[in-house]
Amino acid sequence: MAELDHFATYSIEESRVAELVRLANDEEQSKPPETHYFYFMTEDQKIFMLEAIRLSDQGVKLNEGGPFGCVIVRNGEIVGRGNNKVTSTNDPTAHAEVTAIRDACQRLNKFQLEDCEIFSSCEPCPMCLGAIYWANLKKIYYACTRKDAATIGFSDDHIYQEISLDLQLRSIPILQVMREEALLVFNDWMLKTDRIVY
Repeated sequence: MAELDHFATYSIEESRVAELVRLANDEEQSKPPETHYFYFMTEDQKIFMLEAIRLSDQGVKLNEGGPFGCVIVRNGEIVGRGNNKVTSTNDPTAHAEVTAIRDACQRLNKFQLEDCEIFSSCEPCPMCLGAIYWANLKKIYYACTRKDAATIGFSDDHIYQEISLDLQLRSIPILQVMREEALLVFNDWMLKTDRIVY
């Protein structure tokens, strides 16, 4: 069974840990409503998800941001951790998944995480989902749904809806200007012999 590695610096009270373990065990006994991809977790996967949940709890207690936590796992070991730090860093992109991806990339000294999996305490928002795809993670595990998040004031449905709209119908105006000038840089990129493709 995997153990939490030495990067952890905070702990939840034993009663809180026991509660989280009980909830994880109870979850295996019945299929949750409106979830079509639920399956039985391994003991290691429970540990990883509990650590993501612990990080979400830690962030709330430290007033760092919203109640979201995340870990990145490679070969059965946690290589990246993150929790939401939007309000404490004045960074609207500092969601748990993004901070965990940044942490993992720095620790592993690489910008692609193709051999890693991500465990998030909540279903990733569109921005985080995009970051996950750009990082090339191979699997996503999440606990709460985006509907759960919406019930506590974190709704991203409008972003999902915006993505499917034509540009001229979106709520934030999107205007294309100076394409020819910008294409010059694209052309330089294609001619660059030492470019790093990703």
